[in-house]
Amino acid sequence: MNYQKLQQKFLENQNQVQALQMKKYMRNQFDFYGYHSADRKEIYHQDLLAEKKKKQVDWELLERAWNDSHRELQYFVCDYLIAMKKFLKFEDLPKLRHFILQKSWWDTIDSLIKPIGYLGLKDNRVGKEMLKWSKDSNFWIRRTAIEHQLLRKEKMDTELLKQIIKNNFNSEEFFINKAIGWALRDYSKTNPAWVKEFLGEYKNQMAPLSIKEASKYLDD
Repeated sequence: MNYQKLQQKFLENQNQVQALQMKKYMRNQFDFYGYHSADRKEIYHQDLLAEKKKKQVDWELLERAWNDSHRELQYFVCDYLIAMKKFLKFEDLPKLRHFILQKSWWDTIDSLIKPIGYLGLKDNRVGKEMLKWSKDSNFWIRRTAIEHQLLRKEKMDTELLKQIIKNNFNSEEFFINKAIGWALRDYSKTNPAWVKEFLGEYKNQMAPLSIKEASKYLDD
């Protein structure tokens, strides 16, 4: 897959009106070409199918795309990694961590958790690493650890979830307290009794936002 050709595809039909709206929505942190999700993914859909046949992650391509000033190229990296998740290894975590730490915002973080979570189902070393990440000084790294088991359902490692969340009690960071609530809310769809018990035991140590989010689907 050629980076210049990919970049050219984005340039051909960029929408400056949408680009400005999207930039404003993201608090003017990133430039945009002006593509919404479906149109963006259509640009490289066939390329990702070809990449999957190669069964090897092109980290040089991903690094160049991540360094692009336009946010759609970071979204491309996230979509690429999700598509290629079967070919990731535990040894790739430092590369994923690098993307988490660069141009950090909720949109890319909440996509990068998907390949990490998938990898965690294949390699139990990932869970141990996420436990370390849950104590990191960078809150985006901690958010990744909190959210990496989203949508696990019956495959949820509840002890790992509990420890990661407990490591982030008493945080004043919005994105951490929101993530705690989301992680518990998601699992409440599968095991509401476990989440109720967790809230009953730890609610005095949890932020109101976390409790509110976690309780959304629970019966009174």
